[in-house]
Amino acid sequence: MAFLSAILASLSLAGLASERSAPAPAVAPPGGGGATNLTLAPGLSFTDDSSGNFPIRGDSLREGKIASDRPTAIFFGTAHCWNTNREAERFVALYRKAKDTARFLVVDLDDPSLEQRALVSQFYRGAIPTLAFLDRRGRVIYNRAGETARERGDSSALEEILRRAEDRDR
Repeated sequence: MAFLSAILASLSLAGLASERSAPAPAVAPPGGGGATNLTLAPGLSFTDDSSGNFPIRGDSLREGKIASDRPTAIFFGTAHCWNTNREAERFVALYRKAKDTARFLVVDLDDPSLEQRALVSQFYRGAIPTLAFLDRRGRVIYNRAGETARERGDSSALEEILRRAEDRDR
């Protein structure tokens, strides 16, 4: 089921990515913003594709502006994918540690906002989950599809990527 969902997401977003009118991602003014109060959706499975809900809950999930004064971490995923669920768990753990120093954006590829379509066009790698990290100047530090760790809950790789994004700004 996740395979079908990923293919459908890729096919539907292929049209978005190829639109000539797709604007560059919007840049937010300095300060907070982005997705906030991130938590995992209840009832997620980390071993099969039975979870029918998008794995991340929170406020301002349809936000799509890149930070201008701090690194930006972007999560792309869909429901019905245990790989996405496991990476969502890591992403939410990173959010809890770095919510005051980075901007977090969460894109549900089954329903991206108009503002998020520019993110999809520029950073989505065609498979789920995809993660992109940008420094405060908008330069790409990391942009890859797939899980960042072998163990559930291990957010150390994400923490290191975010550290690199912060260090690049100094």
